[in-house]
Amino acid sequence: MLDHLTEKFSGALRKLSGRGRISESNIREAMGEVRTALLEADVHYDVVKKFCDDIVDKAVGSEVLKSLKPGEQMIKIVYDELVQLMGPVDSHIMYVQPAPTIVMMSGLQGSGKTTTCGKLAAYLKKKGKSVMLAAADLQRPAAVEQLRTLAEQVEEGSPGGGAVRFYGEPDKCAEYGKAVGVAVKVCRNALKAARSANVDVLILDTAGRLHVNDDLMGELRQVDKALNPHQIYLVIDAMTGQDAVNSAKAFNEQLELDGVILSKTDSDTRGGAALTVKEITGKPIKFVGTGEKIEALEEFHPDRMASRILGMGDVVSLVEKAQEQVSEEEALKLQEKMESGKMTMDDFLDQLRKIRKMGSMKALLGMLPGVGQQLKDLDMNDGELDRTEAMINSMTRHERKDVDLLDQSRRRRVATGSGVEPKDVSQLVKGFDMVQNMTKQMAGMGALQRMRALGGLGKQDLAAMGGSSGPSFKTRQRSKRKKKDRKRKSR
Repeated sequence: MLDHLTEKFSGALRKLSGRGRISESNIREAMGEVRTALLEADVHYDVVKKFCDDIVDKAVGSEVLKSLKPGEQMIKIVYDELVQLMGPVDSHIMYVQPAPTIVMMSGLQGSGKTTTCGKLAAYLKKKGKSVMLAAADLQRPAAVEQLRTLAEQVEEGSPGGGAVRFYGEPDKCAEYGKAVGVAVKVCRNALKAARSANVDVLILDTAGRLHVNDDLMGELRQVDKALNPHQIYLVIDAMTGQDAVNSAKAFNEQLELDGVILSKTDSDTRGGAALTVKEITGKPIKFVGTGEKIEALEEFHPDRMASRILGMGDVVSLVEKAQEQVSEEEALKLQEKMESGKMTMDDFLDQLRKIRKMGSMKALLGMLPGVGQQLKDLDMNDGELDRTEAMINSMTRHERKDVDLLDQSRRRRVATGSGVEPKDVSQLVKGFDMVQNMTKQMAGMGALQRMRALGGLGKQDLAAMGGSSGPSFKTRQRSKRKKKDRKRKSR
């Protein structure tokens, strides 16, 4: 998400950063490029105009022109305006007593609403809350079963001390448009079941709808009136840009929304919805969906998003993700091993598995300052991590402990056992050695020096860390098939 926007912002501000002195015309020229970038990102025109005008006014009137480092002051002004545009931070959920707290989820068809219900349940379970997922989408029989499956998946596989239950009445489903109004009774029954089970939070998964469908919008109002939910969230597909914001306005006119959840922010989205929805609707972004996994729901922090847009990374979020997977004691033990050069392939594999739980490799490395732009054209297929794991598992216990034992003969055996080429095994060993050497060198560095060292990594270095060099496995397979086809034709 936001790669194109980051590139444009960075380019415009870099021109100012390289100057010892800047003029008002320089500032207006740079903001012209920013304006174009925002419009290309499908940000509402009125929002773009106000945003750019405010920055110019503050820059010209804040001694930027007389500053010894005008570029840095400009970045600070742009950062503050981005935070204000998307803020404030408001990801908390107000819990009520007596329970349950009722959360009503709404959204357009295809926005990812039902999946987001499951993700929200996983988020609450991690917080120690018991949750009931209620299937109030009776327009789509598959939605009831989908929610049931998600509830079971979260209960069995997600961490946390809370419990997750499911409530549904699949016999009440009907073809689209025929079950309007029935959802109100199902929601009432779900509330009774939630009270009997003494759960903390009841999540109502209402039917996806078009905002022009008066009957279904009326059903939402009936559910709102009958149950008086404590929180009403609208799920918006981040890929739909400005049109999603128009939908949010329409929903907010029918219901008093408490917040917005952006889904699919890990996709190739331009960022228009994230930058526009708060300004247009006045409703805060509460959470963002960052992937397909059930745990991929994060609290929204406008300051961190602004930092990513300006290419400054998001180290705070990266640290939070790491802390969820690795305890402080484990981290200290690993640090000692790495700094002394005693880390083994078993340690490497253990960390690789933990990293995979944190999200995609490209997204994680993109949180490091200075690394994001290097990843722009780098094909980092997370499927390569499966191959890396297969190669390590094909090594003997002694080889995993001491990679120097892996001579050419052993590398061929490991390659055969994991279905890869010997050069792939060599690349893995090279990447492992690079990590070992880098951590030794960084052992005596301060935090800032370490960030600079990571920022200086090249694309080939980053690819090696992911266990991949050059084309992906699928690309190589396609290339082999094409060569075979050419040989057949030549015969």
